[in-house]
Amino acid sequence: MDPETRGQEIIKVTPLQQMLASCTGAILTSLIVTPLDVVKIRLQAQNNPLPKGKCFVYSNGLMDHLCVCEEGGNKLWYKKPGNFQGTLDAFLKIIRNEGIKSLWSGLPPTLVMAVPATVIYFTCYDQLSALLRSKLGENETYIPIVAGIVARFGAVTVISPLELIRTKMQSKKFSYTELHRFVSKKVSEDGWISLWRGWAPTVLRDVPFSAMYWYNYEILKKWLCEKSGLYEPTFMINFTSGALSGSFAAVATLPFDVVKTQKQTQLWTYESHKISMPLHMSTWVIMKNIVAKNGFSGLFSGLIPRLIKIAPACAIMISTYEFGKAFFQKQNVRRQQY
Repeated sequence: MDPETRGQEIIKVTPLQQMLASCTGAILTSLIVTPLDVVKIRLQAQNNPLPKGKCFVYSNGLMDHLCVCEEGGNKLWYKKPGNFQGTLDAFLKIIRNEGIKSLWSGLPPTLVMAVPATVIYFTCYDQLSALLRSKLGENETYIPIVAGIVARFGAVTVISPLELIRTKMQSKKFSYTELHRFVSKKVSEDGWISLWRGWAPTVLRDVPFSAMYWYNYEILKKWLCEKSGLYEPTFMINFTSGALSGSFAAVATLPFDVVKTQKQTQLWTYESHKISMPLHMSTWVIMKNIVAKNGFSGLFSGLIPRLIKIAPACAIMISTYEFGKAFFQKQNVRRQQY
């Protein structure tokens, strides 16, 4: 896409239209990649056993979140993983032992968190990119890095407190009065910062992922357009660029994904048993414990299912988002003509 066309797109596609395009992409991506994430979490939980407690983390490739279950509840969100020998074996055993529907367990809360997180993230990225390009010029290569970092940082920060509230509501039925009482008590006992527990490892993983993803995506998209002799990227160019850049970023940030799973599940285990949280359960301490117990490879548990999940997730999300923006751009052009 040439600079002039890119600039026109940013102007003609409104923030609301960007939000609608990202919302559609988030829903479609969640439906497709949730089974892959079920397998990833099961393998991570098997290789790095969780403390005794009924909690785990779900993700759709866009942003992770917690799920909590209780024995005897109406819905059991997580069952202790079996002896899985690999990704395919995990798929087959989960389907055989729990039914094919279990591959989409946790989908409703995934959508509840993924949609607002994705809307904030993608809309902020495009708006920041447009602002930086208008100030610094179209050809500044570090613009995707800066915009990606700021957008992801903001999305993670906004969504983190909602994680705590939504997860508590999943554990059992709460009235709004009881929920307000719970949040008030949490803040009075541990301070406002308690609503952002798990924020640090999320940022350590998601912010570098975002920076690498957007930088490589823009570079690959531009390169593929030049090779194809095109000014504007096609659906397949967006799809391919998203898959490749997402895969690279996923490998580089996997250790923080493993640590985040451990940190947040431990948090809810301590809370469910009403045990005081260790003061020094930092990201680096958890990382050292994983290496000491399982070796360096423990930090890369779930690599294959993460790659299988991230590649299509990033590809579907960005190509759907760009397709949606192109659709709205055409609609806006028609309105201007008439």
